[in-house]
Amino acid sequence: MRPILVVLALAVAASAAPQYEPIFTDYHEEIGIPEAARIKAAEEGMDFDGARIVGGSTSNVGQFPFKAGLIVDLLSGLMSVCGASLLSNTRLVTSAHCWRHRANQASQVTVVLGSELLFSGGTRIISSQVELHRSYNEDNLNNDVGVITIDRVAFSRTISSIRLATGSNNFAGTVATAVGFGRTNDGAPITTSQYMNHVELAVIPNEECRRVFGPSIVVSSTLCTSGADGKSTCGGDSGGPLFISGTVSITRPVLIGIASFWSTAGCQRGFPAGFARVTSYASWIQSRL
Repeated sequence: MRPILVVLALAVAASAAPQYEPIFTDYHEEIGIPEAARIKAAEEGMDFDGARIVGGSTSNVGQFPFKAGLIVDLLSGLMSVCGASLLSNTRLVTSAHCWRHRANQASQVTVVLGSELLFSGGTRIISSQVELHRSYNEDNLNNDVGVITIDRVAFSRTISSIRLATGSNNFAGTVATAVGFGRTNDGAPITTSQYMNHVELAVIPNEECRRVFGPSIVVSSTLCTSGADGKSTCGGDSGGPLFISGTVSITRPVLIGIASFWSTAGCQRGFPAGFARVTSYASWIQSRL
């Protein structure tokens, strides 16, 4: 009888284990490659009469001059998409998984600045100089940070930099803004117009986010936002900025998060979205500027 009791005990323990929401396992294969094809086709078919981020609003040229789109050329010959934030005339910060994630590795990126569209307009700079955080983990997306080096770009009304958040503020309860070229809803059709989008999101405590995704995904260097009211980052927004407005004395926006992950169930299901917490990586990033 003892072996049967052991098996039953193990079965009960397994059934009692927490069931956490899964995140994507290969960004480019699952999201970036199909999203690149969808965005490109949608831009080509646009009639420029309307409105990617879920639950947000269309962004105008110059509204977020630090926001960059990334067209990612993979070694496989396929194309993917991501986002980034401009930190100086020659440096941007993005998610590490935009450059390398599981089966897919990039060969170069086209950095798109000063444009409300991803595949046309603005200033376009090709780079293959991308440094990933040495502790980047492709399985759980811990330390999901990378720095891109580009040829010097001149600042203008539509192109300028964003400040890095420093210090110990965890920003819980703060309302921040996310910007991206990604989907505007889980089932966005190919005809969806493709302008850059933005949305306001509430930062939540890590404990709340950890209950959804688990302790291996949500660590101290993770920052999460609420998915309330169906508002979130979504497919194609990876690497893009989450920021807060400046103060009276410091007018430039402050980057607090780098878009990293969300639930595979979709972006409108009310689940949190995960970001790399910029204050955890500020010194690492600054040493590369």
